[in-house]
Amino acid sequence: MKKKMVSVCCSLLLVLSMLLISANNAQAASDDPILDGSYLTHDEESVGYATTLTRGEDLLASYSKCARLGPGKIFAGGTTIATREVSYVRVSVIVERAKEGDTSWTYYDNWYKENENADRVSSNRTLEVEGGYYYRVRCVHSAHYDVGESFTNGVYIEKP
Repeated sequence: MKKKMVSVCCSLLLVLSMLLISANNAQAASDDPILDGSYLTHDEESVGYATTLTRGEDLLASYSKCARLGPGKIFAGGTTIATREVSYVRVSVIVERAKEGDTSWTYYDNWYKENENADRVSSNRTLEVEGGYYYRVRCVHSAHYDVGESFTNGVYIEKP
């Protein structure tokens, strides 16, 4: 009888704890506005990691980065890493900008870098930009026939 009472109490406790856990309200990860998958932030920098678009074995890891260097100045770039040496590894870097309230990102600048018979490539630049905008970096990464894409959150740049 004592074992049965302990078992019933434990079961009741388990059910009550499950109800309490599921009753918690989910909170948003951020109160920052979001535009096309990117939060519009006032952070110093943002890094976005790649999601693979094609199936394959060559693309290991990739990322894009956007950092505020001061009023009217950003660091923008990306890196692609292959699992082994392949015929070519490429990173295409696209810089986009938007103001709060915009419905889409607009093109600002782009470039690419390719290394042949290599396992990685990286490219970055320091850009002087117009203040009062959020800037993000979007990269397309490729290693042989594998392709992936990454993008950062928007980083607000003050006017100089």
